[in-house]
Amino acid sequence: MSESPRTPEAHTPEAPGPEASGPGRAKGEPRFPDGPAPDPAGSHFERRIRSFQPRRSRVTTGQADALQRLWPLWGLDIDGQRVLDLDELFDGRKRVVMEIGFGMGEATAQMAADDPDTGILAVDVHTPGQGNLLGLAERNGLTNVRVANGDAIILLREMLPAASLDGLRVYFPDPWPKKRHHKRRLIQPEFLSLAKVPLKPGALVHCATDWEPYAEQMLEVLTEHPDYENTQADGGYAPRPAFRPLTRFEGQGLDKGHVVHDLLFLRAQHAPQSPPVTAAD
Repeated sequence: MSESPRTPEAHTPEAPGPEASGPGRAKGEPRFPDGPAPDPAGSHFERRIRSFQPRRSRVTTGQADALQRLWPLWGLDIDGQRVLDLDELFDGRKRVVMEIGFGMGEATAQMAADDPDTGILAVDVHTPGQGNLLGLAERNGLTNVRVANGDAIILLREMLPAASLDGLRVYFPDPWPKKRHHKRRLIQPEFLSLAKVPLKPGALVHCATDWEPYAEQMLEVLTEHPDYENTQADGGYAPRPAFRPLTRFEGQGLDKGHVVHDLLFLRAQHAPQSPPVTAAD
């Protein structure tokens, strides 16, 4: 179970909700002038497969306020037009992990508070969640969270230097349960080949899901990929590590008998820094 009805995966921004066109706001005017762009990458990059589920929900007054005030400080749009300097972005922190899909941000904020020396580059397109996480960061004095808006694939492929990430977290992604939609699942061989480039050798890849068939696919593709090594001696799933908080929604799922699987793999030390293999190759 995720913190919200399912976090999107390789993302694209949601369309403005009905509250976007209120009094004093011209049609077509940005919803949050100083906040996340509605489509940061524009038409610069072709999107072949939709691997996310757009969600529409209302932005609260507090979330909107956080987006307006804090986005210029802690937010960034994934436009694919620049390479990020993570040392500068995270004020000199030497460890940076990327989280794809954070829902409303409660677990992300908790992990940031528990490990203030590690920067968390949190990617999502759910505007209320972006505002909520920024608000949580401010209220809890968290200076190690940056919120990225847009397609996580573009961020990995175009905007991150080689060997710049110490970890990758994908918690409770959309399982796309119908067989004809399985190609939209994020954890695929092509994605892992793409992600290995910005991951440092030895970086931890941590996935979690409560959907048994997706867990089996994750384990299969991670095990078969030559650039990743399972941390578990038996080659199976891992116990939930202490650093991943048990969320409220996850706890409700466990109470109902859902089984949550964690997968902990390392980016292999021997993996060469070569260009990623994409679906187009």
